[in-house]
Amino acid sequence: MKLQDELPVDHKLVTVWRIGAGLGGVFLIVFGSLGLADHPSFLDTRGDEIGGLSTNGALAILSIVVGAILVLGAVIGGNFASNLNMVVGVLFVLSGFYGLAVLGRSDANILNFRMSNVLFAFLFGIVITTFGMYGRVSSHLPHDNPFWRERIKREEPLPSGPKTFVKIMNPNPGRTHPVGH
Repeated sequence: MKLQDELPVDHKLVTVWRIGAGLGGVFLIVFGSLGLADHPSFLDTRGDEIGGLSTNGALAILSIVVGAILVLGAVIGGNFASNLNMVVGVLFVLSGFYGLAVLGRSDANILNFRMSNVLFAFLFGIVITTFGMYGRVSSHLPHDNPFWRERIKREEPLPSGPKTFVKIMNPNPGRTHPVGH
């Protein structure tokens, strides 16, 4: 049995996953479109700034592509949107680490990352990942949540019977001292 088969189409979690993917995708598409509007060169390391974030042609096109994928995930919805949010979020966090590694190196900084881009990548990655994980990884899931039902099937039942108090007199039976002492 797969969890995606258990999740009803109209479950309230689907709305959260779709909103996260849709808003993130629209933001990236707008950022990429504004970045392309200035006609920057493809791998320019002195590109323009859009909303405090530096950009070049490569970053603008990559932003539009990733944004379109997120919007597609919002349209499809369901577990696909959740999984897509988590994958894209992790990729953004990794791109933040990439940006940290290439700051100040114009030969390797092909996406024209500045510190503001690095901070944005970390923040956006965490937010998108949180949207994808919403309702899937909490310890207090409601009982109508299919992920809770799947977890409860795997748990072993607790022992039943009357409550008793057990006093452990010798918790470590056998020799407790090393040889020779």
